This record gives sequence, structure tokens and C-alpha cells, in this order.
Amino acid sequence: MIPPGETIGILGGGQLGRMLAMAAAQLGYRCHVFAPEKDSIAAEVCAAFTRADWTDSAAMAAFAADCAVVTYEFENVPVAPLKALGAAVLLPNARALEVAQDRLNEKRFVTDLGGAVAPFKAVDTPEDLAEALVEIGSPGILKTRRDGYDGKGQWRIMTDHDADGIALPGQPLVYEGFVHFSAEFSVILCRGHDGRVVFWDSAENVHEHGILARSSLPASAAVLEQVPAARELAAKVAHALGYVGVLTLEFFATADGPVVNEMAPRVHNSGHWTIEGALTSQFENHIRAICGLPLGDTRLAARTVEMRNIIGDAAEDWDKLLSDPANHLHLYGKAAARPGRKMGHVTRLGLDPA
Repeated sequence: MIPPGETIGILGGGQLGRMLAMAAAQLGYRCHVFAPEKDSIAAEVCAAFTRADWTDSAAMAAFAADCAVVTYEFENVPVAPLKALGAAVLLPNARALEVAQDRLNEKRFVTDLGGAVAPFKAVDTPEDLAEALVEIGSPGILKTRRDGYDGKGQWRIMTDHDADGIALPGQPLVYEGFVHFSAEFSVILCRGHDGRVVFWDSAENVHEHGILARSSLPASAAVLEQVPAARELAAKVAHALGYVGVLTLEFFATADGPVVNEMAPRVHNSGHWTIEGALTSQFENHIRAICGLPLGDTRLAARTVEMRNIIGDAAEDWDKLLSDPANHLHLYGKAAARPGRKMGHVTRLGLDPA
């Protein structure tokens, strides 16, 4: 057990790190961010900030020496430089990063555990893509195996001819066939050092232009009937990885049951509603887990909850959002609003039975 007063290291300096640090401060911990970017919105609320490249082993070692435990706020932290952490405890472990960083490895890992995923094929050459279209067909999505998020690094192929104009980017790809689904939802869990797993209610998610637009609870019946099977798989993933902390699996609700879309070894955008909408947030329970503390109650704190992302210049409407007393506004402190950039989120709680 790591007692309050110790320092938690956070790899990555974005909004997830910011909210982790705020939850840690509530429990009496100080946080130290390591990130290569000059401007870090996570560092603004932390006790210390190391700005250095991921490959700077001396800086990484000095950072680790200041921390009782190290975690990460996004899954694209390079794994090889983490050897410089030395004896520092990394939670979740590097194995979770290795699986989640590569979409092909992730799909194989999930299917080995009995989970269902979209039909897929590795693509490295134009010939591979042609074979994938023969085997899987169109429509489908061609994705980079690494580093893509929020719809980046993806090409929709609605017909076989759409593939003719794609210049492959010179990095490993994976082609996925389309999945026919009625809804999208997340399973977010937290696993402690002792192997105990707790789940939050599953939010139903709506994406726009490849970016999460809103998460709503309670979810529809189409989602709720598939949550038990999805939770069973998510728990298998966590146990197989020896996972400690918050883990998220995104699912499609289909006629044949839940199909895994993506895995995220971290706190997740579709769980931001838990800050006000659950008795214990995903951020607090992640801190509790990695520090060896008892996990908190994950039950809903309201009858209905809706979280909406604030994208781009929609952040300028903060005054209108605050005019509704049921809204809880979170702005991340980002300097420039750009199209497609997550500037914050707003969560609305419904307490009235009507």
C-alpha cells in the first residue's frame, strides 16, 4: 500500500492526466508528470513536471526516482524507454501497453480469450489490401495498427474501388470489415492488486466524425442485455494481463452479441460521467487501485446521466452551459480551440423520476 503523501508519476500530459492528478490530490497524493510537450494541461495541476523526450533515459530515471508508483494516461507511450524506470512500479503493467498499442495484437489477444471482433486482416502492401477485400469484402475500414485515435489514421472503404485511390502510409495496417450494430457501449472496470474487479454501469455511446459525442445512462435495452457477456470478457482480459487500474473495452451491440471494437488500458472518455454521476469516479478508483487502497463504490449517483464532449469552439458557450443548474462543466485549459479538438466535457445529472 502506498500511503497518501507519496508521489504518483503520470506518463503523458493531457486531460486524462489532469483529471487523474486532481483525483490523486483529493486523496492526499502529489503528482509528477513526464511528457515531451512544452505545454501540459496535466502539469498545471501537478507538483512537478519533467519535460523530456520519451527516449531520454536519464530524465526518465530521475523521474522514476521521485515516484512511488508510475501510471500512464494514454496507451501510445513507447514501451522500450520504460526500461529506464528501473525498479519503479508501473501500473497498469507494460504488457497491457504492448497489447493495446497494436490493433492487430489486440484483436488476436481478444479472440484468444473467446471474444468476438470484426473480421480483420493484416495489411502491409497493396496486394494485402486486395486480398483483404476478397476475403472480407467491403464496406470496411483500413486502420493504422498503431497511434490512431478519434478517427485519425483511418480510411473508410465503402466499395472495392475506393481502395484504388489510397496511398498506403508505409506503416503496418489492419483492414476491418464493417459490423452491423444497433448501439455502441463501453465496459469500464477497475481491478485492484488483490484481483477484485468492480464495474461501472455501461454508458451508451454516440460517435460523430469518429469522435465520441456523448455517453448516456441508463443505456437502451439493446445494450443492457449484452452487458453481462461483455463484462465477463472484460474481466477475462484484465485477469489475463494481471491488470491493476481502470481498463476500458468498447463494444458494438449486435444481433450475435457484443463485439469488441477497441481496448484502452486507462481511464476513458466514455467514463468522464463518473466524476459526478457515480459514487466513486473512474479517476479516483484508478488512483486507489495503483496505490493498493480499497476500491470505492461504483453505483450511479443519479437516475439519469449524460456526458457530452465539448469540441472545438463549442467551448466558447461555457456561460450557456452553466445556465443549466443540472450541468457540471469541465474545461481542460487548452489554449487553442481547433476543429475536432476535445476542449472539455459537460455532464448533466437527472434526479427527478420524470
